[in-house]
Amino acid sequence: MKGFHEQDLAEGHGAVYLPYALERKYAGAARDWSWQYFFPAREVSTDPRSGVVRRHHVDPAVVNKAIKVAARRVGLTKVISAHSFRHSFATHLLQRGTDIRTIQELLGHSDVATTMIYTHVIQQGGQGVPSPLDDLP
Repeated sequence: MKGFHEQDLAEGHGAVYLPYALERKYAGAARDWSWQYFFPAREVSTDPRSGVVRRHHVDPAVVNKAIKVAARRVGLTKVISAHSFRHSFATHLLQRGTDIRTIQELLGHSDVATTMIYTHVIQQGGQGVPSPLDDLP
Protein backbone atom coordinates (compact mmCIF):
# COMPACT_ATOMS: atom_id res chain seq x y z
CA MET A 1 0.00 0.00 0.00
CA LYS A 2 2.66 2.51 0.97
CA GLY A 3 4.67 1.44 -2.07
CA PHE A 4 1.75 2.42 -4.32
CA HIS A 5 1.59 5.80 -2.63
CA GLU A 6 5.31 6.47 -2.95
CA GLN A 7 5.21 5.45 -6.62
CA ASP A 8 2.20 7.71 -7.21
CA LEU A 9 3.97 10.66 -5.57
CA ALA A 10 7.06 10.07 -7.73
CA GLU A 11 4.85 10.12 -10.83
CA GLY A 12 3.14 13.37 -9.81
CA HIS A 13 -0.03 11.81 -8.43
CA GLY A 14 -0.60 10.52 -4.89
CA ALA A 15 -3.43 12.74 -3.72
CA VAL A 16 -6.76 11.30 -2.62
CA TYR A 17 -10.02 13.18 -3.01
CA LEU A 18 -10.94 15.20 0.05
CA PRO A 19 -14.12 17.27 0.34
CA TYR A 20 -13.43 20.95 -0.23
CA ALA A 21 -13.70 21.93 3.45
CA LEU A 22 -11.15 19.31 4.50
CA GLU A 23 -8.86 20.17 1.61
CA ARG A 24 -8.97 23.81 2.71
CA LYS A 25 -8.58 23.07 6.44
CA TYR A 26 -5.72 20.60 6.04
CA ALA A 27 -3.66 21.89 3.15
CA GLY A 28 -1.54 19.11 1.70
CA ALA A 29 -3.37 16.36 3.59
CA ALA A 30 -4.58 14.74 0.38
CA ARG A 31 -0.96 13.73 -0.39
CA ASP A 32 -0.14 12.64 3.17
CA TRP A 33 0.23 8.88 3.74
CA SER A 34 -2.21 8.91 6.68
CA TRP A 35 -5.08 10.04 4.41
CA GLN A 36 -4.58 7.35 1.76
CA TYR A 37 -7.04 4.49 1.22
CA PHE A 38 -6.54 1.37 3.31
CA PHE A 39 -7.51 -0.76 0.29
CA PRO A 40 -6.18 1.14 -2.75
CA ALA A 41 -7.03 0.21 -6.33
CA ARG A 42 -4.27 -1.47 -8.34
CA GLU A 43 -4.23 1.24 -11.01
CA VAL A 44 -4.59 5.00 -11.02
CA SER A 45 -7.53 6.45 -12.92
CA THR A 46 -8.92 9.80 -13.96
CA ASP A 47 -11.46 11.31 -11.60
CA PRO A 48 -14.48 11.99 -13.88
CA ARG A 49 -15.52 15.08 -11.89
CA SER A 50 -12.20 16.90 -11.76
CA GLY A 51 -10.06 15.24 -14.44
CA VAL A 52 -7.33 14.65 -11.82
CA VAL A 53 -5.40 11.39 -12.12
CA ARG A 54 -5.36 9.63 -8.76
CA ARG A 55 -5.58 6.23 -7.12
CA HIS A 56 -9.05 5.49 -5.80
CA HIS A 57 -10.15 2.77 -3.39
CA VAL A 58 -10.57 -0.81 -4.53
CA ASP A 59 -14.05 -1.65 -5.78
CA PRO A 60 -16.04 -3.37 -2.99
CA ALA A 61 -17.06 -6.06 -5.50
CA VAL A 62 -13.39 -7.09 -5.77
CA VAL A 63 -13.20 -7.56 -1.99
CA ASN A 64 -16.45 -9.55 -1.90
CA LYS A 65 -15.26 -11.77 -4.74
CA ALA A 66 -12.00 -12.50 -2.89
CA ILE A 67 -13.95 -13.35 0.26
CA LYS A 68 -16.24 -15.71 -1.66
CA VAL A 69 -13.26 -17.44 -3.28
CA ALA A 70 -11.57 -17.84 0.12
CA ALA A 71 -14.79 -19.20 1.67
CA ARG A 72 -15.14 -21.73 -1.12
CA ARG A 73 -11.49 -22.83 -0.74
CA VAL A 74 -11.97 -23.63 2.94
CA GLY A 75 -15.23 -25.43 2.30
CA LEU A 76 -17.76 -22.94 3.65
CA THR A 77 -21.18 -23.40 2.09
CA LYS A 78 -22.84 -20.39 3.73
CA VAL A 79 -23.10 -17.20 1.66
CA ILE A 80 -20.51 -14.75 2.99
CA SER A 81 -19.51 -11.17 2.13
CA ALA A 82 -17.59 -8.33 3.71
CA HIS A 83 -20.82 -7.39 5.48
CA SER A 84 -20.67 -10.76 7.27
CA PHE A 85 -17.60 -9.47 9.13
CA ARG A 86 -19.63 -6.49 10.36
CA HIS A 87 -22.24 -8.85 11.82
CA SER A 88 -19.56 -11.03 13.34
CA PHE A 89 -17.84 -7.99 14.87
CA ALA A 90 -21.07 -6.79 16.52
CA THR A 91 -21.96 -10.27 17.77
CA HIS A 92 -18.53 -10.81 19.33
CA LEU A 93 -18.68 -7.43 21.03
CA LEU A 94 -22.02 -8.38 22.56
CA GLN A 95 -20.65 -11.75 23.69
CA ARG A 96 -17.80 -9.91 25.43
CA GLY A 97 -20.29 -7.75 27.30
CA THR A 98 -19.82 -4.51 25.35
CA ASP A 99 -22.56 -1.94 25.99
CA ILE A 100 -25.21 -1.86 23.23
CA ARG A 101 -24.89 1.94 22.89
CA THR A 102 -21.15 1.61 22.27
CA ILE A 103 -21.81 -0.96 19.55
CA GLN A 104 -24.48 1.33 18.06
CA GLU A 105 -21.94 4.13 17.81
CA LEU A 106 -19.22 1.90 16.34
CA LEU A 107 -21.58 0.59 13.66
CA GLY A 108 -22.96 4.05 12.90
CA HIS A 109 -26.59 3.12 13.55
CA SER A 110 -28.84 6.12 14.17
CA ASP A 111 -31.41 3.99 16.02
CA VAL A 112 -30.47 1.52 18.77
CA ALA A 113 -33.30 -0.75 17.54
CA THR A 114 -31.15 -1.54 14.50
CA THR A 115 -28.29 -2.58 16.76
CA MET A 116 -30.61 -4.64 18.97
CA ILE A 117 -31.06 -7.08 16.05
CA TYR A 118 -27.68 -8.57 16.99
CA THR A 119 -28.86 -9.52 20.49
CA HIS A 120 -31.07 -12.35 19.19
CA VAL A 121 -28.03 -14.08 17.70
CA ILE A 122 -26.15 -14.64 20.94
CA GLN A 123 -29.18 -16.01 22.86
CA GLN A 124 -27.45 -15.97 26.22
CA GLY A 125 -29.28 -15.26 29.41
CA GLY A 126 -27.92 -13.74 32.59
CA GLN A 127 -25.40 -16.57 32.89
CA GLY A 128 -23.59 -15.16 29.84
CA VAL A 129 -22.86 -11.83 31.54
CA PRO A 130 -19.57 -11.77 33.47
CA SER A 131 -19.78 -10.69 37.08
CA PRO A 132 -17.74 -7.66 38.13
CA LEU A 133 -16.48 -9.88 40.95
CA ASP A 134 -14.74 -12.05 38.35
CA ASP A 135 -12.34 -9.15 37.72
CA LEU A 136 -11.12 -9.00 41.32
CA PRO A 137 -7.66 -10.43 42.05
